[in-house]
Amino acid sequence: MALWDRFKESAATMQTQLTAKKNELKSGSFRDASMAMCALVAAADGSVDPSERQRVAQLIATNEVLQNFPAHDLQRRFDDYLGKLSADFAFGKVSLLQEVAKAKKKPEEARAVIQIGIVIGGADGDFDQTERAVVREACFALGLPPQEFDV
Repeated sequence: MALWDRFKESAATMQTQLTAKKNELKSGSFRDASMAMCALVAAADGSVDPSERQRVAQLIATNEVLQNFPAHDLQRRFDDYLGKLSADFAFGKVSLLQEVAKAKKKPEEARAVIQIGIVIGGADGDFDQTERAVVREACFALGLPPQEFDV
């Protein structure tokens, strides 16, 4: 099986796992950590072009698990986090990783945040090295081994 096929299968499995836990993933810390994760993945290469921003925003709005929260609220949080990254990427990244780390208290939520990052990262057909690296950093922030997620 080709690497890309294995990744697509893994991402589909993660989305299925997320959907199965949908009713458990309703806390504010999960919401905020998920949006921070989405912003980190979207800006992993240091910038976010308008088409990438739109693609991620659409994925946020249509992800079944994230529908636990009002779409406009998620969009506002995502935009705010991207703003932090745009203003000062290095400082913004530290701030967003701290936001992600808040989900550490609940292991199921922490794993779900990483899974959201992987699903978002691979949605364009290319889960590149910069996206993988930021997901690994989020794993460390959450105290999770990156190997668990093949990143």
